[in-house]
Amino acid sequence: MKTTANVARAALLAVVVVLSAVASAASMAEERESVPRILVSGEGSAEIAPDMAVLVLTVSREAKTAREALDANSAAMAEVLQAMRDEGIADRDLQTAGFSIQPRYNYPAPKPSGEREPREIIGYAVRNSLSVRVRDIDRVGAIIDKSVTLGVNEGGNITFTNADPAGAIAEARTEAVKDARRKAETLAAAAGVKTGRILEISEHSVAPRPIPMLNAEVAMSRAADAAPPVAAGENSYQVTVQVTYAIEQ
Repeated sequence: MKTTANVARAALLAVVVVLSAVASAASMAEERESVPRILVSGEGSAEIAPDMAVLVLTVSREAKTAREALDANSAAMAEVLQAMRDEGIADRDLQTAGFSIQPRYNYPAPKPSGEREPREIIGYAVRNSLSVRVRDIDRVGAIIDKSVTLGVNEGGNITFTNADPAGAIAEARTEAVKDARRKAETLAAAAGVKTGRILEISEHSVAPRPIPMLNAEVAMSRAADAAPPVAAGENSYQVTVQVTYAIEQ
């Protein structure tokens, strides 16, 4: 009997604890909702020069059979890969970004009667794309020039980035919080009140958008002995914060 009574008391105590926790949470939520508040957003940005470039180089070959197109493509891409390694690009910075084998069709003209003959396969196209991370931006133009010479005939888009943007993001984050504080104080002063403690804060970071700088067709149109010029510019890292301040009357 004592065991049963002990179990009953323990169960009752557990129910009381749960109800107390629920009541406490509800009370805190009600208190938060009842606090007058100011909700503002702040923006911050930091600009730094990129220290790495990502190239996408594509080899495209066509032939009457898929086998012939694949063999031609593989031979050209093997030369490109070896050239990248000869330029000092590490294997960890070389990655296949896409691969496809697609039939090429011929669509016969419709007959005078309007009847259409079925399409026919006249060949195959094989595309193989290689993503290359270049950690020495000064060499980007020369690498593009060499890859085109070896058979790259599509792609060539460049994305300038940073290996470690943590410092720039931290700076942008600090500026965003300061901006939010200034806005909140301006609003509070206009309303004849003061800002109090921070109730909530959240963040949204935006990395630089990839900007296509050059494509292989442009590079191929240049003189064979001239590497295409490349301008790296700056990357801008942006942070937006949402901050909720309590209002002190």
